[in-house]
Amino acid sequence: MEDAETSFPQGFLWGTATAAHQVEGNNTNNDWWEWEHRVDSLCAEPSGDCCDQYHLYPKDIKLIADLGLQAYRFSIEWSRVEPAEGEFSQVALQHYKRVIASCWENGVQPIVTLHHFTTPLWVSTLGGWENPRTADLFARYCAKVAQFMGNDVARWCTINEPNMVSTIGYLVGQFPPGKRSRLARDAVNSVFCDAHAKSRDAVKSFSSAPLGLTLAMAEFQVDVQSADPDEFAMAHAKREQGFDGLETCFLESAIGDDFFGVQTYTRERYNAQGRMKPDPDARLTIMGYEYYPQALEATIRRAYIETRGVPIMVTENGIAVVNDQERIEYVDEALRCILRCIEDGIPVEGYMYWSLLDNFEWAYGYGPTFGLVGVDRETQERHIKPSAHWLGKVAQANALLPLR
Repeated sequence: MEDAETSFPQGFLWGTATAAHQVEGNNTNNDWWEWEHRVDSLCAEPSGDCCDQYHLYPKDIKLIADLGLQAYRFSIEWSRVEPAEGEFSQVALQHYKRVIASCWENGVQPIVTLHHFTTPLWVSTLGGWENPRTADLFARYCAKVAQFMGNDVARWCTINEPNMVSTIGYLVGQFPPGKRSRLARDAVNSVFCDAHAKSRDAVKSFSSAPLGLTLAMAEFQVDVQSADPDEFAMAHAKREQGFDGLETCFLESAIGDDFFGVQTYTRERYNAQGRMKPDPDARLTIMGYEYYPQALEATIRRAYIETRGVPIMVTENGIAVVNDQERIEYVDEALRCILRCIEDGIPVEGYMYWSLLDNFEWAYGYGPTFGLVGVDRETQERHIKPSAHWLGKVAQANALLPLR
């Protein structure tokens, strides 16, 4: 590994990412706000003011630029832009246009995600993502945003991790709307795939910027203690019932896109009994899953094959830890994974670390600390971590650097 190439291709894009509901604060008109405030909520705490990025975005974007990063992936909150069916807020559109302008003013490329987990309450009352009509409603909203922003957006991500929304929201029941139905999950996957296709066409009508879908992906490993073919077949079947089996329609939907967003954090292991827990002595993150940055290499390779050669962008990768040095070590190994893929001819166009800020981590609340930058939620003061400076120097060098 020491002898491997340590420089990235010219034009490789370095950045970081957030999502509107996780950092803006007080997004009161979507399904997640309602979910957080239920009496029987499964969330550790409500999102509240978050990091107040709705108002503090100029400082955060300048911070990104000062660190030496070149791109910022953030999401537009649908429930702000279209607070009621067919009613589009010029104030909200102007706000996001200012965010985009602030990026360019600081030499940072704005990468806009049009749906990042949250859905307007009025869409939820119509049946949410189980209703086939939602694909058309989403495409209409995307067209409105793209028309308003023109070519000011550097890249578009249509939908963030639709497989997570469908599985955790409609099968596992831990995200809104809290359903536990395989039929509902499958129906939602179909609507999301339709929504991606329709929103892609809608955005492309007004913008020439590259566009893609992002997907939650893990490295899947089958651990079989014996050489029994039947046992291996059973383990494979169990694996296919997990997240891997949910990727197919989305990977097929992405064929022909300008890029594909890989979002990877760890691996999943299976045996004949199903999904395995991490080994007792495994290194774990705050989220409870295994510290395994090597997973990124497998998912990049799988995505590139399954999308028939669509260029790859790592739109999310990161780790929630207390010891910031572990974050540096994790990202260093993840970047080595990217270099090995590039060396084999896979066009990986950039790396967006998740996340810029310690933010609202959905049902986990504010416990997990993924951020390059810490946030005092009483004062909203930002605290830059050593990992942020390290990654910024890597970005400026466009090459791997010592870990300290």
